[in-house]
Amino acid sequence: MELSQILKPEGVKLLGASSSKKRLFQDLGEIAEQVYGVDAQIVTECLLEREILGPTGVGNGIALPHARLESVKDVCGIFVRLEKPLEFDAVDRQPVDLVFALFAPIDAGVDHLKALALVSRTLRDAATCTKLRSNESPTILHTILTEAQTSQAA
Repeated sequence: MELSQILKPEGVKLLGASSSKKRLFQDLGEIAEQVYGVDAQIVTECLLEREILGPTGVGNGIALPHARLESVKDVCGIFVRLEKPLEFDAVDRQPVDLVFALFAPIDAGVDHLKALALVSRTLRDAATCTKLRSNESPTILHTILTEAQTSQAA
Protein backbone atom coordinates (compact mmCIF):
# COMPACT_ATOMS: atom_id res chain seq x y z
CA MET A 1 0.00 0.00 0.00
CA GLU A 2 1.28 3.43 -0.97
CA LEU A 3 0.10 6.92 -0.07
CA SER A 4 -0.41 7.69 -3.75
CA GLN A 5 -3.08 4.94 -3.78
CA ILE A 6 -4.88 6.46 -0.78
CA LEU A 7 -4.50 10.19 -1.37
CA LYS A 8 -5.71 11.85 -4.57
CA PRO A 9 -4.02 15.16 -5.46
CA GLU A 10 -7.40 16.91 -5.22
CA GLY A 11 -7.74 15.54 -1.67
CA VAL A 12 -4.96 17.85 -0.45
CA LYS A 13 -6.03 21.28 0.78
CA LEU A 14 -4.73 24.33 2.59
CA LEU A 15 -7.29 25.78 5.01
CA GLY A 16 -7.02 29.16 6.69
CA ALA A 17 -8.47 28.27 10.07
CA SER A 18 -11.17 26.16 11.63
CA SER A 19 -13.02 27.52 14.64
CA SER A 20 -13.40 24.09 16.25
CA LYS A 21 -12.76 20.40 15.80
CA LYS A 22 -16.38 19.97 14.69
CA ARG A 23 -15.96 22.69 12.03
CA LEU A 24 -12.76 20.99 10.83
CA PHE A 25 -14.63 17.68 10.54
CA GLN A 26 -17.35 19.45 8.55
CA ASP A 27 -14.65 20.82 6.23
CA LEU A 28 -13.21 17.32 5.87
CA GLY A 29 -16.69 15.99 5.09
CA GLU A 30 -17.18 18.60 2.37
CA ILE A 31 -13.80 17.79 0.83
CA ALA A 32 -14.56 14.04 0.99
CA GLU A 33 -17.86 14.66 -0.76
CA GLN A 34 -16.15 16.63 -3.56
CA VAL A 35 -13.27 14.19 -4.01
CA TYR A 36 -14.80 10.78 -3.24
CA GLY A 37 -18.54 11.37 -3.67
CA VAL A 38 -19.46 10.42 -0.10
CA ASP A 39 -22.09 12.24 1.94
CA ALA A 40 -20.45 15.13 3.83
CA GLN A 41 -22.82 14.92 6.78
CA ILE A 42 -22.23 11.19 7.26
CA VAL A 43 -18.45 11.74 7.12
CA THR A 44 -18.71 14.50 9.74
CA GLU A 45 -20.88 12.36 12.03
CA CYS A 46 -18.60 9.32 11.71
CA LEU A 47 -15.48 11.39 12.48
CA LEU A 48 -17.20 12.92 15.53
CA GLU A 49 -18.34 9.47 16.74
CA ARG A 50 -14.80 8.09 16.39
CA GLU A 51 -13.36 11.09 18.24
CA ILE A 52 -15.58 10.33 21.25
CA LEU A 53 -13.65 7.07 21.67
CA GLY A 54 -10.44 9.09 22.09
CA PRO A 55 -8.77 12.06 20.48
CA THR A 56 -6.94 11.38 17.23
CA GLY A 57 -4.41 14.16 17.81
CA VAL A 58 -1.21 12.12 17.99
CA GLY A 59 1.19 14.92 18.97
CA ASN A 60 3.65 17.24 17.29
CA GLY A 61 0.83 19.18 15.63
CA ILE A 62 -0.54 16.11 13.84
CA ALA A 63 -4.04 14.62 13.85
CA LEU A 64 -5.16 11.40 12.18
CA PRO A 65 -8.95 11.38 12.33
CA HIS A 66 -10.45 8.30 10.74
CA ALA A 67 -13.74 6.57 10.19
CA ARG A 68 -15.27 3.54 8.55
CA LEU A 69 -17.92 4.36 5.98
CA GLU A 70 -20.38 2.17 4.12
CA SER A 71 -20.07 4.40 1.07
CA VAL A 72 -16.36 3.88 0.32
CA LYS A 73 -15.02 0.85 -1.53
CA ASP A 74 -11.32 1.34 -0.76
CA VAL A 75 -9.27 3.11 1.90
CA CYS A 76 -8.93 6.76 0.93
CA GLY A 77 -7.68 9.93 2.54
CA ILE A 78 -7.61 13.69 2.74
CA PHE A 79 -4.70 15.82 3.87
CA VAL A 80 -5.26 19.33 5.19
CA ARG A 81 -2.68 21.85 6.37
CA LEU A 82 -4.17 24.49 8.63
CA GLU A 83 -2.62 27.95 8.42
CA LYS A 84 -3.76 28.58 11.99
CA PRO A 85 -3.23 25.62 14.35
CA LEU A 86 -6.36 24.30 16.08
CA GLU A 87 -6.79 23.09 19.66
CA PHE A 88 -7.50 19.38 19.21
CA ASP A 89 -7.12 17.66 22.60
CA ALA A 90 -3.95 16.05 21.27
CA VAL A 91 -1.95 13.71 23.49
CA ASP A 92 0.76 16.36 23.95
CA ARG A 93 -1.80 19.17 24.42
CA GLN A 94 -0.35 21.05 21.43
CA PRO A 95 -2.54 22.53 18.69
CA VAL A 96 -2.79 20.70 15.38
CA ASP A 97 -1.91 22.05 11.93
CA LEU A 98 -1.36 18.85 9.90
CA VAL A 99 -4.44 16.66 9.50
CA PHE A 100 -4.60 13.42 7.56
CA ALA A 101 -8.11 11.95 7.57
CA LEU A 102 -8.60 8.34 6.54
CA PHE A 103 -11.80 6.67 5.44
CA ALA A 104 -12.18 2.93 5.10
CA PRO A 105 -14.96 0.56 4.13
CA ILE A 106 -16.85 -0.98 7.05
CA ASP A 107 -15.23 -4.38 6.33
CA ALA A 108 -11.73 -3.04 5.52
CA GLY A 109 -10.14 -5.09 8.29
CA VAL A 110 -6.36 -4.96 8.23
CA ASP A 111 -6.17 -2.52 5.29
CA HIS A 112 -7.50 0.25 7.52
CA LEU A 113 -4.80 -0.45 10.11
CA LYS A 114 -2.09 -0.67 7.45
CA ALA A 115 -3.16 2.71 6.06
CA LEU A 116 -3.12 4.29 9.53
CA ALA A 117 0.35 2.89 10.17
CA LEU A 118 1.58 4.15 6.80
CA VAL A 119 0.29 7.68 7.39
CA SER A 120 1.60 7.68 10.95
CA ARG A 121 5.08 6.60 9.81
CA THR A 122 5.13 9.25 7.09
CA LEU A 123 4.11 12.07 9.43
CA ARG A 124 6.43 10.91 12.20
CA ASP A 125 9.34 12.10 10.04
CA ALA A 126 10.32 15.59 11.25
CA ALA A 127 11.83 16.61 7.90
CA THR A 128 8.62 15.72 6.08
CA CYS A 129 6.54 17.76 8.53
CA THR A 130 8.88 20.73 8.18
CA LYS A 131 8.46 20.62 4.40
CA LEU A 132 4.68 20.32 4.74
CA ARG A 133 4.57 23.32 7.06
CA SER A 134 6.69 25.47 4.76
CA ASN A 135 4.67 24.95 1.57
CA GLU A 136 1.26 26.26 0.58
CA SER A 137 0.66 24.62 -2.78
CA PRO A 138 -1.64 21.58 -2.56
CA THR A 139 0.28 20.05 -5.48
CA ILE A 140 3.59 20.39 -3.65
CA LEU A 141 2.04 19.09 -0.40
CA HIS A 142 0.80 16.00 -2.27
CA THR A 143 4.24 15.47 -3.79
CA ILE A 144 5.94 15.81 -0.39
CA LEU A 145 3.62 13.22 1.13
CA THR A 146 3.90 10.69 -1.67
CA GLU A 147 7.66 11.14 -2.13
CA ALA A 148 8.30 10.97 1.62
CA GLN A 149 6.94 7.47 1.69
CA THR A 150 9.02 6.45 -1.33
CA SER A 151 12.24 7.78 0.23
CA GLN A 152 11.48 6.06 3.55
CA ALA A 153 11.07 2.74 1.77
CA ALA A 154 14.49 3.01 0.13
